[in-house]
Amino acid sequence: MQTSRVNLLGLTRDELESWFALAGEKSCRASQVMKWLYHEDADDFGCMANISRNVRELLKREAEISMPEILDTCHSRDGTVKWLLRLHDGEAIETVYIPERDRGTLCVSSQVGCVLDCAFCATGREGFSRNLRASEIVAQFRRVRRELGYVRGGHRIITNVVLMGMGEPLLNYRNVVAAARILMDDFGPGLSRHRITLSTSGLVPQIDRLSVDCPVALAVSLHAPDDELRNRLVPINRKYNIAKLLATCWRYSARDGDREVTFEYALMRDVNDSLEHADALAGLLVNRPAKINLIPFNPYPGADFLRPSNAVMQDFQFALRSRGLVTTMRKTRGEDISAACGQLKGRVTDRTRIRLGDRSFGLAVHS
Repeated sequence: MQTSRVNLLGLTRDELESWFALAGEKSCRASQVMKWLYHEDADDFGCMANISRNVRELLKREAEISMPEILDTCHSRDGTVKWLLRLHDGEAIETVYIPERDRGTLCVSSQVGCVLDCAFCATGREGFSRNLRASEIVAQFRRVRRELGYVRGGHRIITNVVLMGMGEPLLNYRNVVAAARILMDDFGPGLSRHRITLSTSGLVPQIDRLSVDCPVALAVSLHAPDDELRNRLVPINRKYNIAKLLATCWRYSARDGDREVTFEYALMRDVNDSLEHADALAGLLVNRPAKINLIPFNPYPGADFLRPSNAVMQDFQFALRSRGLVTTMRKTRGEDISAACGQLKGRVTDRTRIRLGDRSFGLAVHS
């Protein structure tokens, strides 16, 4: 049900300070409220003991703390957990938690569905409905943290957040940046910007903006070493080709103290997995601030691709490493519950069904 109340989970500290100022209240109320939301995990304005009764009444009248309903929870054999979350309008997104020995990574969604229609991704096949609000992105963090057993003042369960779930984050620029700023705020969850990773298919103007507005860790879905193949696998390449994409990646790195950009490369059998492909990929990235994350293709019903053999993938990795490139092979997590990279589908009920294909790339960016 729609509401005119503001969802506090979607407001950065600056925005919350402005909201209180418009209501005639002190700006310091913003940091107090954020501490209750993110440090104490409060849902009830009445429990905010260090805030005056008048301010608590204002919050009850004008604000809310709204989080999505959990429709389903899936547990993988490897410890990965996936949640299907119902949004206020009936759409549903998926969020994945990946526990490791020294970290806990939350993979969040930024859109309901995806418009980019990459050839190997299950999300794009579901169509596209809408962008997520900043509050809906932050709420994924807060909801999962609670499900994992967070208590007031408890230890940090989620150490890293990756914007690698449903959707292209940079097509929802304003809300994604706001959510990242909330997650990084000391009065919020307090994550380091280097512990938030944004994965993009390569929207060049938005990458340049991000390097100034919110320079989180950058991951780029490359998946091919030449434009002919990448045009087929990642259609946005027809607008922003590899040369343009790499140029903006190097600018991003330079503005962030030459920090490495991660290039994601999904290995698909007899498509992009030959030693010739590896050599061409190395030629693009050698002696650059780059590291490569190889991803074994994760199958899903109706997929047109297959995963290469382990031997082929190991040879591909070795070829890159022999050229001096830092290259890792992503461990497949949550495949048995369709929670691995490229498998998220959610439930897109109001499909716009925009397909890029051979159409022009006049993409609307929520800026």
